[in-house]
Amino acid sequence: MKRKKILGLMALVLAFSTVLAGCGSKKESATPTQDGVTTIEFWAASNPTQQAFWEKMAKDYEQVNPKVKVNVSVIKESPSSEASIQAAIAGGSAPTISENINRGFAAQLANSKALVPLDTLDGFNDIVTSRNMKDTIEPWKFADGHQYVLPIYSNAMLFGWRLDLLKDLGYTEPPKTYSEVLEVNKKLKAKYPDKYSWAKADLADPTAWKRWFDFFMLYDAASGGNKFIEGDKFVGDDKAGVETLKFVDDLRKDKGILAQNVTDPFETGTSLFIDLGPWTFTNWAEKYPEMKYNQNYTLSMPPVPDDVDPKDSKTFADTKGLVIYASATKEQQKAAMDFVKWVYSDAKHDAEWFQQTMLPPARDDLTTNEAFKEILDKNPQLKPYAENVPNAIPPMDNPKYNDLQTIIGQEAWNKVVRGEIDPVTGWANMKKAIEGELQ
Repeated sequence: MKRKKILGLMALVLAFSTVLAGCGSKKESATPTQDGVTTIEFWAASNPTQQAFWEKMAKDYEQVNPKVKVNVSVIKESPSSEASIQAAIAGGSAPTISENINRGFAAQLANSKALVPLDTLDGFNDIVTSRNMKDTIEPWKFADGHQYVLPIYSNAMLFGWRLDLLKDLGYTEPPKTYSEVLEVNKKLKAKYPDKYSWAKADLADPTAWKRWFDFFMLYDAASGGNKFIEGDKFVGDDKAGVETLKFVDDLRKDKGILAQNVTDPFETGTSLFIDLGPWTFTNWAEKYPEMKYNQNYTLSMPPVPDDVDPKDSKTFADTKGLVIYASATKEQQKAAMDFVKWVYSDAKHDAEWFQQTMLPPARDDLTTNEAFKEILDKNPQLKPYAENVPNAIPPMDNPKYNDLQTIIGQEAWNKVVRGEIDPVTGWANMKKAIEGELQ
């Protein structure tokens, strides 16, 4: 079976190569260095604010570094940005740099030797120091000891709580431990039988990426940020894993979970809490202007088991970064690192990014650096995200991350949510299936 998968993958790569060969590669059709000027290609995410940011950075950089030309264009999203990048690599037309790379996809690229280990390039350590991101970047280290991705932003995923509903139940702040959440849920169901603690259809959906916003948020909090899978090894914390599933099972037993489609359950008050990313607030400004931070909703890190200090809570990082491709010439790689170093040598650039995109820069000092004070003062709902950037754990560094995360849902999480399996058995079945997939 595995041999068929490998042969299928080889055929796909060859097909990409054949299709794209006629188009020619950048190395064949363009001269990377001409008249002393090195040209690098930067592929930006298909988000207008991100594209605008990088276009400005490129223009400003070229003013002080005329020996480098930075061409910024958008990664094609059809059928996906990942597929476009893989096709470009197969066809010999990969860019010098691209952003919008998560750690799992980077593992796929690194596994095929498509990426330059950034820590082997001059200037990388200077970026980590000048950008003040030592703690934030540490969990990004791959199993082989290298850093293949420089994280650009990090959304420390938080839980939003209906503060008005909590106050109605007699609480002034969100619960911090499992037993506290279950206590609140019992009072909620007693007073409002038609409301739920967690109403979200995705809880019963096995789609891989959805585990980032439920299972991994709770698991990271329970395990102190355990990596779960490191390289090709399962390193999960059995105790934390079972406790995570048991918490969800207890909430289900107390009728606190609704895993069905409900339109905007948090905004309409059907759900007491829900996972929230900072991108939510732009949408609320238009659709739900009545949602006011610390008035009718508040934010918190994920709850933890009763024997874990809530101050030690970790969470999942919805985060992406940039990579440099191995197909680039040495001159291009050097120019690319110099460009990136220049961008992150000044906190004002990160402040521009934050202002334009509302995506918290991957830094340890967002709440202490004066460059970000005005942004956070104007947007107080972003402060909890900024504070917890160093406490957020990025996705696993395994090229099979999609298959592995699907297993989490199919074997454990989704079944526990539906009451089809007990937490201990679910964890054991999931672990066995994952270890089999990793062989």
